[in-house]
Amino acid sequence: MSEPATPVTFPPAFLWGAATSAYQIEGAVREDGRTPSIWDTFSHTPGKTAGGENGDIANDHYHLYRDDVALMAELGLTAYRFSVSWSRVQPTGRGPAVQRGLDFYRRLVDELLSHNIKPALTLYHWDLPQELEDAGGWPERDTALRFAEYAQIVGEALGDRVEQWITLNEPWCSAFLGYGSGVHAPGRTDPEASLRAAHHLNLAHGLGTSALRTAMPARNSIAVSLNSSVVRPRSQDPADLVAVRRIDDLANGIFHGPMLHGAYPETLLADTSSITDWSYVLDGDLSLINQPLDALGLNYYTPTLVGAAETAPNSPRADGHGASEHSPWPGADDVMFHQTPGERTEMGWTIDPTGLHELIMRYTAEAPGLPLYITENGAAYDDKPDPDGRVHDPERIAYLHGHLSAVRRAITDGADVRGYYLWSLMDNFEWAYGYDKRFGAVYVDYATQARTPKSSALWYGEAARTGALPSANTTE
Repeated sequence: MSEPATPVTFPPAFLWGAATSAYQIEGAVREDGRTPSIWDTFSHTPGKTAGGENGDIANDHYHLYRDDVALMAELGLTAYRFSVSWSRVQPTGRGPAVQRGLDFYRRLVDELLSHNIKPALTLYHWDLPQELEDAGGWPERDTALRFAEYAQIVGEALGDRVEQWITLNEPWCSAFLGYGSGVHAPGRTDPEASLRAAHHLNLAHGLGTSALRTAMPARNSIAVSLNSSVVRPRSQDPADLVAVRRIDDLANGIFHGPMLHGAYPETLLADTSSITDWSYVLDGDLSLINQPLDALGLNYYTPTLVGAAETAPNSPRADGHGASEHSPWPGADDVMFHQTPGERTEMGWTIDPTGLHELIMRYTAEAPGLPLYITENGAAYDDKPDPDGRVHDPERIAYLHGHLSAVRRAITDGADVRGYYLWSLMDNFEWAYGYDKRFGAVYVDYATQARTPKSSALWYGEAARTGALPSANTTE
């Protein structure tokens, strides 16, 4: 398909950002009072991550953050989304803050602001303090209460300088990959626990939002980042459409229902009634969760294709969330996941920008008047330096061009999308995949910690500086 003759331009105030998370890049896991999170424990458990790799050093961002911020500025980024390590701030997940831990984030924020880069702070990107997991983790209500105290601490420390706040990143992954399929930390495989975890993550979001409101200036924006699925049917057969509804409830409605509308889908409660009685949803919880938001973050990578089961339940299913004999979809054992057609990234995920447009338009209708940000979008490729040390990644440039064009189409169609955060700023520890999967716009040589902007970083930087998409047909 040929590119349009007129350039794809974005509104002047549109934020051009990149995103990372604490455990994936910081390293320094035992410095300045930090204690283990569930990902420290999980990645040090034999057989849990590719090659037994862990985030002990990762990108050493804890020590190299000034260089990394300078690189962002050099590329022309206007925003940076990062997460705070809970156990760096509150080593046991409760009690007073360790100021040395907070000081790192103060320094990082000050460095960003000095380069005119807008910080966007995510409070929770999957790294629960291990002591809270030992006390039961997200399936326990107390964890949500502890999160609210943590949110208050960080809000009071940084609310004067950080205007964009995100409570949780992808709570679906925390609940269902962490407690259902077990492919993420803490590696538990209990369907009932995964549903309990989902509710208490919702409650943490609501209580955390309220805590932030009391701790920060009213001008600040509070959001949540959801990896809402674009679920499509294999056919228009009624059984396949029921399969879509069931997965949509578990992927999307279980979070946006209470957060945006103050209720869980009745069909979700019915479908999971043989697994849990939902008695942990106490009177008043739904109103606590349903706090007014200032924005909504959407993370998108690939659509999901489902249908009614053709084989026996519990047969292997390609749902794109790692190999496990345990399902992350409680109550949906009769749903089959199918590989969507088309070109795929190194993760095996189909490249389909139409899904991003569809997702944006859905939430434009789901939450009318609520500004949207694409808080993650990107692709992993097998990037390698050439003999001159340069890293060319034309596939990622094409990916970004297609998905940013989809964002612009959505804006034309009436969506209020105010920014885009590329995942990721740089190659990093990709959870259970270790260091094998490279999502970064910047190449990282883990032996030397040298950073090399890939062709896509230069392409994206030009888009950020001009507000228009350069050609995807680069010959660099």
